[in-house]
Amino acid sequence: MKLLFGLLFISHLYTSHYENVLGTSLDLKVSAVSVQVSDQAEQAVLAEITRLSNVLSGYDPNSEFSHWMHTRNKAIPVSPDLYDVLELFDGWRLRTNGALDASAEVITRVWKRAATRGSLPTETELDSAIEKVRQQHWLLDPKAGTATHLSDAPLILNSFAKSYIIRHAADAALAVAGVSGIVVNIGGDLVVAGDWREPVWVSDPRADAENDEPVCRLAIHDRAVATSGNYRRGELIAGHWYSHIVDPRTGQPAEDILSATVVAPNATDAGALATAFNVLSPDESERLASTIPGVDYLIITRDGRRLESKGWAALEQAEKDNGPGEAKASAQPGSREAKAGAGRDARATAPANFELVVNLEIALQKQGFAKRPYVAVWVEDENHAPVRTIAVWHGGDRYLPELRSWYLKYRGMYTGDKNFNASITSATRSPGKYTVKWDGLDDHGSPVKPGKYILKIEAAREHGTYQLMRQEIVCDDTPKKIDLTGNVEITAASLDYRKK
Repeated sequence: MKLLFGLLFISHLYTSHYENVLGTSLDLKVSAVSVQVSDQAEQAVLAEITRLSNVLSGYDPNSEFSHWMHTRNKAIPVSPDLYDVLELFDGWRLRTNGALDASAEVITRVWKRAATRGSLPTETELDSAIEKVRQQHWLLDPKAGTATHLSDAPLILNSFAKSYIIRHAADAALAVAGVSGIVVNIGGDLVVAGDWREPVWVSDPRADAENDEPVCRLAIHDRAVATSGNYRRGELIAGHWYSHIVDPRTGQPAEDILSATVVAPNATDAGALATAFNVLSPDESERLASTIPGVDYLIITRDGRRLESKGWAALEQAEKDNGPGEAKASAQPGSREAKAGAGRDARATAPANFELVVNLEIALQKQGFAKRPYVAVWVEDENHAPVRTIAVWHGGDRYLPELRSWYLKYRGMYTGDKNFNASITSATRSPGKYTVKWDGLDDHGSPVKPGKYILKIEAAREHGTYQLMRQEIVCDDTPKKIDLTGNVEITAASLDYRKK
């Protein structure tokens, strides 16, 4: 709530979702006095992301960084942003004893080539890559504001450039008059800034559907959150999964840590530490975190241990006490809270021991940012009575009726997006690809009986395209897989009915 120009304005929360932003997805929440102000903040965020991507991207051949990479042994005047990020990499390379290095891309490419041929990298290949990593890659002149590119090693500014961009995008939104709070979440790394407290759920690296039970729930105010892990990206070689996160000092993929989540006042600290914690030993991570004020973390090891900072429990307690904005987050149907009061019907043995995994891929534009369509995924019984809403993704409630089939069933029951009212922090996702699960419970948390059900996936744009997919499935004790025909909004979808 704000007093502006002598008048009382009440802030409201406005949400939007985009795909294909920095190679992943963007979730944006704006606390603003009007939809017009929210739109201005949204455009400010997108403009700042575009500006900084044009500076820092290693994948865009026209970016400032790419042009600089084509120079050699010549002091080049660079923008303040590129200089800042290069200087930050110098600092983090020292602070992590080489565990964080922009030239880790050298080793990443060795493992990608190895995966293509189906065999592990040779010792000669790794030794050669490590030798390249150990070179000095640039020299900075703070007085002249120049950067001299020295080596021929491929460089990618991935470790925390995304967090750097998110922080600047959040600042751009807060600079818009009438905006009181902002949440910018790009691919699982996020910044919460201004007068807003956001519930943030930490994805379980061993159960990675959008609506899986998180490993913990946090309340975040004026902080950045970053998660890095080996469970979404990597290489499969001879039946073994190798993480995309590599140790630049040894040439080996990081395998002992499944996931590291860091909360910090500074976004680049959060992003850098989340990546470094996957490479360093837990003791090294603890020592490094202790040198930076305000840092808390959760590290999940391959053998299932949870290593938490001393302040982590307070972040979890704050979520229990507060929740989104001024209200407490409601329990997700099928979550531990819902199940605790439901009790299982022992006679419904088949559905209770099975789950339905729904994979869907949203169509992406070839260029530019694309707003995600409104999407609803739900289950009906064979008489078309609603059984369970698995997911509803939307912006404001104003256009919910565009999901006309789902809305017809649920308009009397729907009071908010209970499945997805929190921000999710996770390892970076691929754009447009989502997985959700139905655990065999109805909307009240009670198990359903074996029998025939109908899975529906609906996609709609504001006064634009409309698509509805239907698929009957028999829930019994027989696993089954079904591929669905795609459409202009959902290019691919599949169902996997399997044992839990």
